[in-house]
Amino acid sequence: MMTTLYAKVGSPLGELLLAGEERAGGGVALASLSLPGQKGAAVVGDGWRHAPEAFAGVEGQLAAYFEGRLTRFDIAYADGSGTEFQRRVWAALDTVPYGETVSYGQIAARVGATGAGVRAVGTAIGRNPLLVVRPCHRVIGADGSLRGYAGGVERKERLLGLEGALAVRG
Repeated sequence: MMTTLYAKVGSPLGELLLAGEERAGGGVALASLSLPGQKGAAVVGDGWRHAPEAFAGVEGQLAAYFEGRLTRFDIAYADGSGTEFQRRVWAALDTVPYGETVSYGQIAARVGATGAGVRAVGTAIGRNPLLVVRPCHRVIGADGSLRGYAGGVERKERLLGLEGALAVRG
């Protein structure tokens, strides 16, 4: 049985909870990155092992991102989370470049969802277990409005402002 490792990391968004699985040969495959108060956030479970050293590389990349020095994460993700449809949507999120935004409809088109499928895309985006590093914050309404973000719309706005994708309101 695989042991879940975890660490808590400070950030401008609050304390992040990182959870993952040990990889053969060292390091960790990130399974979850949660924000405080996040809808559906991971919680430290029985048997989880506090291992901040395993997340040192992830923590360094997050610090560089929040300092504006990193525009693309290079992090190993744990396999097996989500349905096949969710994984397709999440893969589409990974293609949205730093500093750019796309609409829910554009993501739906990328995964071949039409009509009511746009709502399913929104649900899949809302279940993204890797906030910040898998850029669901870059998905906005077709009218340019900031809609739904499991970590809160204020945090979505901060992330997009950090990336220069919108002017942060004052």
